[in-house]
Amino acid sequence: MDTLIPYDSLALDTLETILDDIVSRDGTDYGDYDLSVAQKREQALRSLRSGEAVLLFDTESETIKMIPKGDLSNYDLF
Repeated sequence: MDTLIPYDSLALDTLETILDDIVSRDGTDYGDYDLSVAQKREQALRSLRSGEAVLLFDTESETIKMIPKGDLSNYDLF
């Protein structure tokens, strides 16, 4: 089961640490140009603030992931 994490309930430094981890994971390559971790973090934060993306805590892997809000129906939430 996954748990939805309201990003705005997190302290700013905690949120930044989580986003830094997410954007620096394998598979977060941005193609033909390189972005700094800070730039990737800002893009991720904009997606959360706009409601395009949400944070989920995966209880099996004990990690936090960011997914498009439209994909929520694919997850077993509690």
